[in-house]
Amino acid sequence: MDEVLRQLPGSAKERHAENKKFFGKLRKKPPKNLDYLMQELHTAEFQKTDCLQCANCCKTTGPLFTNADVERISKHFRKKPQQFIEAYLQIDEDNDYVLQQVPCTFLGSDNYCTIYDVRPKACREFPHTDRKKFQQTKNLTLKNVAICPAAFNIVEEMKRRLDSKQ
Repeated sequence: MDEVLRQLPGSAKERHAENKKFFGKLRKKPPKNLDYLMQELHTAEFQKTDCLQCANCCKTTGPLFTNADVERISKHFRKKPQQFIEAYLQIDEDNDYVLQQVPCTFLGSDNYCTIYDVRPKACREFPHTDRKKFQQTKNLTLKNVAICPAAFNIVEEMKRRLDSKQ
């Protein structure tokens, strides 16, 4: 896994222009079965990918925390939301709550999330490859293929499948 993670940013960078062009076409004319295909590819990839062997998302990026996330997690810690915010979060340039530091404060040395049952929505949905209306997640997906080996593999397989039909 270390070798895969070491090569991932370069591989994603090599394919960035190709992926950007592909997603541009996809957004203009998405196949009718795109959401089903993405669900299938996502499920198949995560049957062979173990996030606990990687946790690169938790080590290199931080999620956005919605107000609902803040409420839920602060309740878990038996803190007032403002106390949780002051202890762990900051406001970014887009006026969103994000972690004060990366790697994630809640990532254990065993790659387990210490707040898994109450983790932020962004973490629950990462890498967002099984979202409905997938074609609308172009920028997010282009970013995630450089972070998540599973997202990279899903996009490569999606391109193979859809290019073979055109």
